[in-house]
Amino acid sequence: ELPENFHQIRPFSLVNQRNETFTEADIEGKICVVNFFFTSCPGICPKMAASMSDLQKEFLEDDHIQLLSHSVTPDYDSVPVLQRYATDEGVDFNRWKLLTGKRSEIYNLGRKYYFVEEDEGIMREEDYFLHTENFILIDKQRHIRGIYNGIDPNSIQSLIADIKVLEKE
Repeated sequence: ELPENFHQIRPFSLVNQRNETFTEADIEGKICVVNFFFTSCPGICPKMAASMSDLQKEFLEDDHIQLLSHSVTPDYDSVPVLQRYATDEGVDFNRWKLLTGKRSEIYNLGRKYYFVEEDEGIMREEDYFLHTENFILIDKQRHIRGIYNGIDPNSIQSLIADIKVLEKE
């Protein structure tokens, strides 16, 4: 059991690839894998998308699992852009949400709540571009339970194993 005051992802309000509002209420009682990407990224993002696809395949029939990819270029990644990306990447809407919204909201969540850059140990300024291959595992209470390298197949295998352990909690 985690302590009462254990760090928790705060309430949020974003928009998914179908232009629906998406909030913390939508992940109530779900185990989530979270990452931060942008559709026009040539480098690590296609590899991260491939890893998310592997997770989607693994947990396709499992409604306790939710994959969340947050755009770090929300001004460019509009809903139509995300819809197109979802089609290109074979995103299953039930399992994998692509999220956009206010840049300040996404960056605050990424840095201050998901600690997505934590491995670098440096605090970035609010407007500094957020770019990391980390995948964050959060439990049904929105507590962080692990950080994984989203482009390393071994790390993804560990993540899959850890999700299965969490499901038994």
